[in-house]
Amino acid sequence: MSYFIGRNREARQTYGFDEVALVPGNIGVDPDDTDISFNIGDIQFKMPFLASAMDGVVNTRFAAAMNKLGGLAVLNLDGINTRYENPEEAVEMIVNCEPGKTTEVFQKIYKEPVKTKLIARRVEEIKKSKVPCAVSCIPQNAGEFGPIAKEAGADIFVVQATVITIKFESTRQKTLDIAKFVKEMKIPVVVGNCVTYRVALELIDTGVSGLLVGVGPGAACTTRGVIGIGVPQVTATVDCAAARDFHYKKTGKYVPIITDGGMHNGGDVCKSIASGADAVMIGSPFAKASEAPGKGYHWGMATPHANLPRGTRVHVGVTGSIEEILFGPARVDDGSQNLVGALRTSMGALGCHNIREMQLAQIIIAPSIKSEGKLLQRAQTVGMGKTK
Repeated sequence: MSYFIGRNREARQTYGFDEVALVPGNIGVDPDDTDISFNIGDIQFKMPFLASAMDGVVNTRFAAAMNKLGGLAVLNLDGINTRYENPEEAVEMIVNCEPGKTTEVFQKIYKEPVKTKLIARRVEEIKKSKVPCAVSCIPQNAGEFGPIAKEAGADIFVVQATVITIKFESTRQKTLDIAKFVKEMKIPVVVGNCVTYRVALELIDTGVSGLLVGVGPGAACTTRGVIGIGVPQVTATVDCAAARDFHYKKTGKYVPIITDGGMHNGGDVCKSIASGADAVMIGSPFAKASEAPGKGYHWGMATPHANLPRGTRVHVGVTGSIEEILFGPARVDDGSQNLVGALRTSMGALGCHNIREMQLAQIIIAPSIKSEGKLLQRAQTVGMGKTK
């Protein structure tokens, strides 16, 4: 629905996680009987959780640990893991710098150029654990980094930018032909990020194996504040999922939609799936893992941008292991642990046997869903009363 925000100027109403709720179904399903698997290309994963390609979240050890559990952690090839032989030294500088100097420190650290020999080494380090390996880079580097990663054994390649389209006009940069890149890589290629139906459909038509949805919702991202761009995740996911469904009806090929960013707890994950996502990519909940390289800190991918940083360093703390965050037992009261259990429980209450059925769950607009009856929690800053 659109509204006039001024003379001859319309604006569309959109929705985020805090403004909607899911309606229980008319049957119940045992959570243990639900199927939460999903595919990227021909690779099947036991659960629809991806860890964001962010330096405070994923290194090779984290990727090996998470991928063994049945999810997928994506390593950032533009980050410190390919710039430094020992990335832990860079992490120490980041976590120990004064709050007012973080941008300066980030820009200094990320001036170190990427060393292509480290791309193959990091892929090989992940593959030593006999797990799928996914790596990521920006479109400008994909043509160079993609073949190196594939040759080293990468199973999935992610091309990720703040906003990606198949048409990019520039007088200075060589543009990436996504369709050609997908064809030449011969391994599944996931691209992102986008938030609109038209762009989603054009990207899916190139032959990609997955699509990342979300611009600016991440806990460490400041894109929405710096350049004013973004669409709340529920609406963005619904629109891009509609493009996926149209493509599927037209071609018979199903391309998974992955909601990327903005989720803090199990409820947000469940709302993403119900909005049409096949999987979710999250950063800050995994940055809290004891195995995460950031030591309780988390920072955005565009934080070190030389001219216009769009991210910051946030302290998230260390609350548990990857296994506790995914499977429990939960030791906190805010829904940020046992995310798999939350998803299965929600599916059971909605009467859904699998992800595809959950995408059809009834959603209502519910602006009071976070506050109704929660006065004591908010007053005492516990449970649902905690600030994100």
